[in-house]
Amino acid sequence: MATVITNLMSAIPWIGQDIVESTNTIEHCLLLTSVESILPTIGTINKNAQKKGNRKIRLEKKEYLSIPSSFIAFLVGLIDGDGYIQITKSSKGFVTIKLTISLHLNDISTLQYIHSVLKLGNITTYKDIRSPTGKLIINKTDLQQVLFPLLLHHNIFFLTETRTSQFNAAMCIFKQDIKLFSDIPVKENIPIIYKLPNTAVAYTELHFFYNWIVGFTLSEGSFFMKSNNDGCFILKQRVHTNLFESFKLVFNTKRKIEVNKGLYNQFGVSSKTDIQKVINFFSFSGLHPLVGLKYIQYLKWLDVLSNSFRYKNLNLPKK
Repeated sequence: MATVITNLMSAIPWIGQDIVESTNTIEHCLLLTSVESILPTIGTINKNAQKKGNRKIRLEKKEYLSIPSSFIAFLVGLIDGDGYIQITKSSKGFVTIKLTISLHLNDISTLQYIHSVLKLGNITTYKDIRSPTGKLIINKTDLQQVLFPLLLHHNIFFLTETRTSQFNAAMCIFKQDIKLFSDIPVKENIPIIYKLPNTAVAYTELHFFYNWIVGFTLSEGSFFMKSNNDGCFILKQRVHTNLFESFKLVFNTKRKIEVNKGLYNQFGVSSKTDIQKVINFFSFSGLHPLVGLKYIQYLKWLDVLSNSFRYKNLNLPKK
């Protein structure tokens, strides 16, 4: 019907085409308004900031809505492990903000994968002999216009205390349009966007939690064989009691969470029954897949398990 009306209007001499073009303009504006209402920019953007960075590769806002929530959850899990939201003071006292994901240079393919989906930020390599590193750095403007609005749209948030605190501070700075570093409120006065779950069960009830675990595993997980040929899967990070207790629920095991030096939690399993649950989770649950070096490690681990007498008859993914 709309096409018929448009064709009729275009047939009107002199003014017909002007009406059609005006209609198309209105429709385009309505679409932009609709997308902006779904992914609203957080705070205000300095007009000079729009000129910085590589805008040619960034997607249109409406295209970001097609990125699966499973990828967003996976990404947040990885950032909770190997990322950080850096809030620093410039030489002139202004606030500077960026989000960085830092991985060993050998795992540069993981950063390239994330960059290929998000079309945000720049990958920089640091070929230090002791610790060669690759970093994906996303600037303040892209956080305000795309990444943080995506998190809010999908109701996905960080699950470690450090990253949560950084996110809350950044959101406060954006919303209050804080320019000077000295004007940032003390932590106690910074609004909390999302409260962390207060029980292990509550973590498991988060709609994005399982895909978050996949991303977190890329950073803090390991698949390996002990010297006694026990197959092991572990997750290790600083103490987050409820979070690590929730891993026991997800993998349905009674293995005790270890606390190392009062600083680190470690979840680990090695029994045949538990190893099968790990394989089911990463290979048969339809979650976002492991990528990069961790995926290669996982495949090698599965190969060794398939040749182990102790773990015979495991249900393994087909090669």
